[in-house]
Amino acid sequence: MFLPKTGTAIAIPVFSPDPETSSYQAYMKPLPEGLWTTSICECYEDLSNCVFTCFCPCITMGRNSEIINRGEISCRSASLLHLATGVVLFGWIFGSKNRTNLRQHFSLPESPLPDWCTHLLCMWCALCQEHRELLTRGADPTLGWEGNLAKWNKDGVTPPIVVPRMLHIGSFLAPAIAVNQMIFDDTPSYCLPLI
Repeated sequence: MFLPKTGTAIAIPVFSPDPETSSYQAYMKPLPEGLWTTSICECYEDLSNCVFTCFCPCITMGRNSEIINRGEISCRSASLLHLATGVVLFGWIFGSKNRTNLRQHFSLPESPLPDWCTHLLCMWCALCQEHRELLTRGADPTLGWEGNLAKWNKDGVTPPIVVPRMLHIGSFLAPAIAVNQMIFDDTPSYCLPLI
């Protein structure tokens, strides 16, 4: 399901779908880099989560939040925080912060609307989309952070959540690496690209 850990300094996406061994075959599609794997209105792809989120959005928020924040906040604490802020109509603030963190982890676009607006206008759809995104990228929110870590350690894989902005570091370094290789490969100077 995941690529094994490597000792390289440049981070690469660690998730590689393996439909034959995954229990989430319905979610295993080629992952588009920098794009959501499902749209915000595709709740029908996971009807059980859709119905659950409709009646218990705080729990879905808590589960998602625990994974997105790498276990720094428990599902229970995040659920209670969402419930408390939701009662006074400010639950969208907490939800939008989680969505922003999720987007940064996977370099996803801020679509269809800004994060705060997505959670303000269609919180249930946003929570379902975030849940599906985590599942598709190899993290099961229902297991919690510790449960996922145990699963990944047992399978000997790297967690799918990377450090923000690490997905694109290779594209920034590629020109410098190419020039460096050309300089030290006995290439005539007239072949060096102008930067």
